[in-house]
Amino acid sequence: MSDPLRTLAGLVDDAWLVGGAVRDRVLGRDTADFDVAVAGRVPETAKAFGRSAGGFAFELSETFGGWRVVAHNRTWQVDLLPLDGNTIEEDLSHRDLTVNAIAAPIGREGYVDPFGGLEDLRRRRLRSVRDDAFQRDPLRTMRLARLACELGFDVEERTRALARASAPRLTEVAPERVFIELKRVIVADRVLEGLELMDRLGVIAAVLPELGALRGVEQSRFHHLDVFEHTLAVLTETIALEREPGRLAGAEADALGRLLAEPLANDLTRGQALRFGALLHDIAKPQTRAVTPQGRVTFMGHDVAGATLSADVLGRLRASERLREHVAALTRHHLRLGFLVHEMPLTRRSVYEYLDGTSPVAVDVTMLSVADRLATRGDDSERAIARHLELARQMLSEALAWVANPPRPPIRGDELAEALGIRPGPLVGGLLAELRAASFSGEVEGPEEAIERARRLIDQTGR
Repeated sequence: MSDPLRTLAGLVDDAWLVGGAVRDRVLGRDTADFDVAVAGRVPETAKAFGRSAGGFAFELSETFGGWRVVAHNRTWQVDLLPLDGNTIEEDLSHRDLTVNAIAAPIGREGYVDPFGGLEDLRRRRLRSVRDDAFQRDPLRTMRLARLACELGFDVEERTRALARASAPRLTEVAPERVFIELKRVIVADRVLEGLELMDRLGVIAAVLPELGALRGVEQSRFHHLDVFEHTLAVLTETIALEREPGRLAGAEADALGRLLAEPLANDLTRGQALRFGALLHDIAKPQTRAVTPQGRVTFMGHDVAGATLSADVLGRLRASERLREHVAALTRHHLRLGFLVHEMPLTRRSVYEYLDGTSPVAVDVTMLSVADRLATRGDDSERAIARHLELARQMLSEALAWVANPPRPPIRGDELAEALGIRPGPLVGGLLAELRAASFSGEVEGPEEAIERARRLIDQTGR
């Protein structure tokens, strides 16, 4: 038993470790997040525990009667919850799955297991405690899919049916709670299995109907999958690139790995946020699909429309503004590199325009474009993939260098204004932007050439 629980054992007579911490202990999985059911006064116990264990205690506003104690060094946290009923067995009867309805007495050996959860853990099976488990809280339907993909467990058939019947009521659940579960599915190692189970249970139809609407939307001859299956294939390729950055970045794999590991928003790294980009990048294809008189299928403007729609979807789920903007930018720009393939070899100005136009997601969206290309296996795919990868590797190296050392104009704004005899303002800002591009492209070197270029620009515009 971990140190904080040993400390707690000296403060309470009747308390039980419950929920995921017990499940993880039996499975041999490490955890520093504990739920404890207490038969007694929780506030007094939490305050005494905090003082004794070297932590601070506070009431949980979202849990009636619950308190949290967090270590001063943030290495563990314990949620103390009042017993839900008169006995621990009654408390456990209110839980969702048998594997979560096991209790371990604090300070004593053994388990309380009235519903066969230990045997279900041995059999790697998820089974509901009672028939109304999902009706009591429809979010448990999502949690079922999340646990199945996190643990690699099968779902008992009756439990599957009970969850499916409750899935439509997910629209009644607070979006913030839905998003927490969705995030955990998306970042799981078995995310594809989780999404497949969510689909079979009716969860996608309830919480991500825009994703479900991609099923059956046929594409052009350059695609071999409908939009739904293509989206899952793009997600698969994205995860593969995330796990093996050297496939794309070569010697710069470490730099790419560090960037993908950077925290972004909503407790997601950039790499994890890229998975959301893969999931939503083609979200607007159903409403933009058209067929030309020659019979060609098109999706004109699905990138721009998709940027708005992806932000709306994440907004509905109460994701942060930063995540919404990030995923919207990935969606808006995911076609740009593919268009540039037809202009190879690129000029330095074209490279600059791509990096500047896609900043700050240039690295991320370059990876997404590769995943998108790899998942497109229709006519002429091998040649198209080879050319796309050639350009993507070049552009990724440029993008990583841009992130590490963003280009700057060869002269400061105040120096330029003084040399030209003009006031600082929008005109100077526009000139600096052009000089930054010209410097990156090798068209000007040093302050003197920059001033001369700026004078010519002013003469050309008549300002």
